[in-house]
Amino acid sequence: MTHTVHPYAHRLGIIRDWKSRWFSKSPAKYRQNVCVDAAIRRFLKKRLRGAYVTSVEIERNEKSVRVIVKTSRPGLVIGRGGEGSTKLSKEIEAVMRTVPHAERKAVRIDIEEVRSPEAQAPVVAYMVAEGLEKRQTFRRVLKQTVEKVMANRDVQGVRIAIAGRLGGAEMSRTEEIKRGRVPLQTLRADIDFAREQAYLPYGVIGVKVWIYRGNIFADEKQSAKSAQ
Repeated sequence: MTHTVHPYAHRLGIIRDWKSRWFSKSPAKYRQNVCVDAAIRRFLKKRLRGAYVTSVEIERNEKSVRVIVKTSRPGLVIGRGGEGSTKLSKEIEAVMRTVPHAERKAVRIDIEEVRSPEAQAPVVAYMVAEGLEKRQTFRRVLKQTVEKVMANRDVQGVRIAIAGRLGGAEMSRTEEIKRGRVPLQTLRADIDFAREQAYLPYGVIGVKVWIYRGNIFADEKQSAKSAQ
């Protein structure tokens, strides 16, 4: 029997870094920080749905919490004159206060723009969910999305799987489409993975996306760091 491993966690410390970066000496603080991180991520997933957010990273120091939001539509998050980001930071502070025994810290939001959104799995997963919510046929949505993704020169392979009551059928089933190659067991393979849900009148349809963007080698990582 094989075990399905999350493609991101599978590569932590090899070609991936942690999405929450902080250190805690006491177990009690560690537990609270993990609960706060989970609450922030749950809130931002609902709040920024449709803003094409690719990832949320959290960093901590003694006085503040830094939330890095990577999105291909930064204008939607920042708002006019930066109103959206200041409002969002206040909302995150309110969410942090709901966690029992959590430390009250100032929240700083950094918004980074992501180039080529079609090469990002969370954006592609949302595009599929959006098409399904607009009542388009699932086969057409899958085919059009795969063609858009493969048109990007950075992408070498893509796999999209959807599951649920497809087409309003009584029994749920799974459909999948694949182009190129997606080597899940190769640790140096740069594979982006995301899950999304499409909310339809007859139930929820789950969407999974795998995108293969080539291999990452140690010498390439070192040259990229030296270039920065």
